[in-house]
Amino acid sequence: MIAISFALPAESSDLVALLREKRSIAYGQVESIQGKIDNRSVEIFHTGVGRNSCEARIDNFFRAERPQYFIAAGFAGAVRDDLCAGDLILGKNFSDPTLFAKANDVLSACVVKLFTSPVIVDSIAERNEIARAQGADAVDMETEIISQACAKRGIPMLSLRVVSDSPRNPFPAPPKVLFNMQLQRTKPTELLGYLLQHPFALWRLIHFGRQVGKARATLARAIVDLVPALKL
Repeated sequence: MIAISFALPAESSDLVALLREKRSIAYGQVESIQGKIDNRSVEIFHTGVGRNSCEARIDNFFRAERPQYFIAAGFAGAVRDDLCAGDLILGKNFSDPTLFAKANDVLSACVVKLFTSPVIVDSIAERNEIARAQGADAVDMETEIISQACAKRGIPMLSLRVVSDSPRNPFPAPPKVLFNMQLQRTKPTELLGYLLQHPFALWRLIHFGRQVGKARATLARAIVDLVPALKL
């Protein structure tokens, strides 16, 4: 079985729609989706956003399952000007060399150094500092935690993500308005309050939604192309 993680269902929904023989199972209060891609068994699992959620959920998952391969997927933010929303990226620094080589052969993806941040990164200044201090090209909030958990258990992992936001395609509102880390979801009252005070942000939000939708579809297609090429 190949495990595929995403932070949130909003990142995985296009891939879930493409699975055959789908069924849901639960690990504690966390639900995952099992199914098939080209007769290969896969399981889509959601880690939540950030270290605390990811550590707890990945530990519960590995108590119940031991996949042959693990694909850490989802969205990432670019910190480099030449990466744009919708670009597929392979995090070489977190990937098993054999899986990375196969993915690099199969996919048209940018090879990057990925940095896992403890906080949501948004401003150009924050992105520039990560690029300078870490030598990174893109940033996420879970891959390092997943990589450590897989390494501890001897499970080969591939880091495959798609750029959802960048210096040229930033978030349409402050991160704390768009996502509440404690609740692990958007708080509608906070978003509505922000939009009432900043009505022009609605158009940025609509554009960002379309941007993210295209990125999600790109990632789903890439995983469907890649999974049959991975030898079990």
